[in-house]
Amino acid sequence: MNIFQREQRSLFGEILDWMLTPLLLLWPLSLVLTWLVAQGIAGKPYDRNLEYNAVALARLVTFKQQKAQFILPLPARELLRANDLDTVYYQVLGARGEYLSGEKDLPVPAADEKMHPGEVRIRDIEFRDADLKVAYTWISVEGHPDARALVQVAETMEKRSVLATEIVKGVMLPQFVILPLAVLMVWLALVQATKPLHKLEIRIRARKPDDLSPLEQSGVPLEVVPLVDSVNDLLQRLKESIATQKRFLADAAHQLKTPLAGLRMQADLALRENASAHDLKHSLLQIGRSSVRATHTVNQLLALARAETSGAVLSHHPCDLLELTMEVVRDSVPYAMEKGIDLGYEGVEEATEATFISGNATLLHEMIQNLVDNAIKYTPSSKEKPGIVTVRLLVDPASKVPVLQVEDSGPGIAPLERELIFQPFYRVLGNDTDGSGLGLPIVQEIARQHGAEVSVEDSKPGHQPPGTCFTVRFVATRKS
Repeated sequence: MNIFQREQRSLFGEILDWMLTPLLLLWPLSLVLTWLVAQGIAGKPYDRNLEYNAVALARLVTFKQQKAQFILPLPARELLRANDLDTVYYQVLGARGEYLSGEKDLPVPAADEKMHPGEVRIRDIEFRDADLKVAYTWISVEGHPDARALVQVAETMEKRSVLATEIVKGVMLPQFVILPLAVLMVWLALVQATKPLHKLEIRIRARKPDDLSPLEQSGVPLEVVPLVDSVNDLLQRLKESIATQKRFLADAAHQLKTPLAGLRMQADLALRENASAHDLKHSLLQIGRSSVRATHTVNQLLALARAETSGAVLSHHPCDLLELTMEVVRDSVPYAMEKGIDLGYEGVEEATEATFISGNATLLHEMIQNLVDNAIKYTPSSKEKPGIVTVRLLVDPASKVPVLQVEDSGPGIAPLERELIFQPFYRVLGNDTDGSGLGLPIVQEIARQHGAEVSVEDSKPGHQPPGTCFTVRFVATRKS
């Protein structure tokens, strides 16, 4: 337990509490136990003295014709003389219980108590409003074991209490000096033990903002090594994240540079003095295309940034994948007709529990839209041989998870490039279609945030063209 509660806990104070709290709680208990032990230790010599006195008096009991006689000589009286602290009582009873000497009203033990001849026992009694220790023994008449004389010697317990108090003082008083010294030594030990942590703090504070190198583990306590490893792992991931951001910004600047340069060049051409109306119209057309390309690139960059950061910002809710898929297909029909693409849907017709997942509807719509747009954009089409794009939403019969597929009849993607296409700004070589190279990275990031996996394969293996099929397999479904 902690004696002191803090809003922000100190490791130093926490350890100090856990070390000193038991010490402070056990000290009173130690005092009580010491007192009890001292009582037992102090009583033993006085108990032996009582036993000796009882035996000495028992030797003075004689029997004549089965009648007990007791004569207390002067030296024996000296043994029973009261001292300054305690009062000593004795009692001698004959074989028939008749009074021979001592205190008449001193309580007697049970007559049926089984004791060996000459055995001495100790018991506690209360006599004349005082607690006494009594040593007693039974003396059997020779030839008549049932006839027994009783000898008792009793003593008050003041000497025992005084001796016990002295023992406690001798033991506990030094502890009043030892306890503060122990607290001081514990405090100094903790100060010394936490020095490596302070040194580690100084090393971290002395670092430059751009220094993301791993922290050295030399001089770090073993218990702190896992923390240092975790910090090093964080620094490594932060370093990779910063490198990715720098690369992303460099690629983004490069991608935006091309349409912006085209805009400037076409504007310069349009401003020529000898430019004809045809040249001016052509420049304006090129300016329009470059601005559309730049706008698309910027929108894709924003979508990728939103996808990468939305995991901790946007909350997830139950989403109907069928409704989102059908909405994207309907919205993409005009674009497909413009490109001469046969766009269709296959699969689940009605929403079920399996078509619901916990996610962000905006991001899921963006993911499906990018897959469909890519399929329409990169699928060749002509009147003689129109391109075909098929969107499917299926439910795995075994795992009951939704599976989204977007299949096209295009030229396909080489196996060696199937991992590269998910890198930002990467575009398949030999393709002259305008694009930013950000659509598939957006798809993969959104799928990752929803616990889904994206795979790509030929839609018609062995055929020419082989086509492409993108599959998004979700791993969990939930309905509101």
